[in-house]
Amino acid sequence: MPASSKSRTSAVPTIEELIQRLEEITRNIENPDTGLENSIALYEEGMSLAEECRKRLLETRKKLETINPAETARPAKPENAPESPRMNDLFGTES
Repeated sequence: MPASSKSRTSAVPTIEELIQRLEEITRNIENPDTGLENSIALYEEGMSLAEECRKRLLETRKKLETINPAETARPAKPENAPESPRMNDLFGTES
């Protein structure tokens, strides 16, 4: 039977697979039956996977900036946008 065109030929997981594994790790850590040692090992794995996701997202962003530099050169907010409230305005505290 021919292999599906969606099957991967490399052992490198997709970002979707990494996120799926992170969700699984989270469920396992939140399970009260998971022991401390296992939780620590899962946490370490999760942190490693999260870092890999972060790296891939940064790489993707750089690629997109290369493809469409005008899109990334836009200001973050329109010039007429109101200023954001300051923290002390929100919480009534003085700096």
